[in-house]
Amino acid sequence: MYVADSRASSPDAPVSADGAVRLPAGRRRAAVAPTVLALGTVSLVTDISSEMVTAVLPLYLVAGLGLSPLGFGVLDGVYNGFSALVRLAGGHLADRGGGRHKWVAGIGYGISALCKPLLLLAHTLTPIGLVLAADRTGKGLRTAPRDALISLSSTPGTRGRAFGVHRAMDTAGALLGPLAAFLILRATVDGYDAVFTVSFCVAVLGVLVLVLFVPGGRRPPAADTGHPVARPTAPPAARATLGAALALLRHRDLRRITVCALLLGLATVSDSFVYLLLQHRVGVPDRWFALLPLGTAAAFLLLAVPLGRLADRVGRWRVFLAGHAALLLAYGLLLTSWHAAALPYAVLALHGGFYAATDGVLMAAASEGVPEELRSSGLAVVQTGQALARFACSLLFGAAWTLWGDRTALLASAVALALCAAFALVIRPKGTACTP
Repeated sequence: MYVADSRASSPDAPVSADGAVRLPAGRRRAAVAPTVLALGTVSLVTDISSEMVTAVLPLYLVAGLGLSPLGFGVLDGVYNGFSALVRLAGGHLADRGGGRHKWVAGIGYGISALCKPLLLLAHTLTPIGLVLAADRTGKGLRTAPRDALISLSSTPGTRGRAFGVHRAMDTAGALLGPLAAFLILRATVDGYDAVFTVSFCVAVLGVLVLVLFVPGGRRPPAADTGHPVARPTAPPAARATLGAALALLRHRDLRRITVCALLLGLATVSDSFVYLLLQHRVGVPDRWFALLPLGTAAAFLLLAVPLGRLADRVGRWRVFLAGHAALLLAYGLLLTSWHAAALPYAVLALHGGFYAATDGVLMAAASEGVPEELRSSGLAVVQTGQALARFACSLLFGAAWTLWGDRTALLASAVALALCAAFALVIRPKGTACTP
């Protein structure tokens, strides 16, 4: 349905102060680019692989290997935050030479795929931590180049929808991954080993799809939608250097987006901890634990495209902050004494809504302030701040849970999230465009 829209909006459509794109009357939005659909397919297949591991990892580490919440917090922080150390490098490599986005992303996908069978050999904290660090290195290399390809392949007026379509396809894989892990665990004797083996095979398929179907070349196909994309031009001295990417933070809007993403990330409890909290709260049996991510993924899948389109219309920052309000409500439900059967469904729906309103929307908002020559590096700056913050949050939350218990740790996170969201509302970016 998204490819069929043939009447595109102008790339020069006016943009409101809050990031909403205003289209002339009677004009329809541009079709989603074939590059976006191809990358969505890669992400769908890859997420089946990665979410198979993610779904069983908390239970495997805590119940199977007997790690404490603090020990799990360390590993979870590595899993979710180690990529921050290489995101800037990945973005810089992709921007050099006029656009190596596909090949840098391919290296990242390949590294992550190779890590899956190594989990078969790791049974203690140190080797598991090294494998997870390598896996997140691959993710760090690929994320900014992939998002840059999506941004460069879309018109400014449709970036919210393009990221929404990609995240919806990505989340379809996140929906299928835990289901596959659940079925494998029930059907095999050595369930965890079987999950890791199948995950590796699926990851290899994702790399093949990237190599065969995502366009390469020195410049991303920005005219995939059939219409030229406005391209702000950076002076030669500012092109494809880490210094030039960091210099983008001199611009008020991008700096505010980065600061807000960092602060909100500090109060965002990781997915794995949310599922462990939910299990403790309602007593989910171990055999059903791997299905908990399905609720988050289902809500994400259903809401990613509608909220992406809404962000294009009413303003990306509004939708972004509304997503954090949904997460705060989910924390509140976990802290109440409500014991209704609907509690896990409500928490997981709000959790998925949070991701649908923030993940792609943040990248669409940040894209407006980054010139094409530094698109991958600039997005990596925002992603790095957010990833480092979530790494710190996993460590702090795991330590707080160990010292004071899960409810106190979650209450502290909820208070911090409310304060950070209020701060982000006050300093929200006033515009969307800047050039170095």
